[in-house]
Amino acid sequence: MTRFALYQNEVAAKFTKRLVTAARVVDESALPKATQELVKIRASQINSCGMCLDMHTKDAALAGETPVRLAMVAAWRESSVFTDAERAALALTEEGTRLADANPGISEDTWAQVRKNYDDDQIGALISLIATINAWNRLNVIAGMTGGEYQPGQW
Repeated sequence: MTRFALYQNEVAAKFTKRLVTAARVVDESALPKATQELVKIRASQINSCGMCLDMHTKDAALAGETPVRLAMVAAWRESSVFTDAERAALALTEEGTRLADANPGISEDTWAQVRKNYDDDQIGALISLIATINAWNRLNVIAGMTGGEYQPGQW
């Protein structure tokens, strides 16, 4: 049940328009598109954002992501279907998303794995992506936006 018409409100619409514009920097970066979608899916799982999960799983499937990989995102540590680089990105996503959950922050091991697998521009994109998807998750969850109706490419 939607609590607030987020996308029909003038103030919220102006804010989300700017958030979309900011996200283009990541979209146009060298961070692999598959990794971008995996990060969006994992953060959205952690934050229980049905709207973002609906969108990003459908968009990833349309882009060629396999059903097995999509199903395994929540259990990526117990899976063999992700690359070392994707695993580093998923670890950073989890630690960056759970900052308030008595998490000590980003571990040195995670940073080492991220540094091993990504260059500085990709790391900048990854950090920006994690911050952006967390903002989208919070906007949608707070407003009560639900998943299930998204059509791939709609946004």
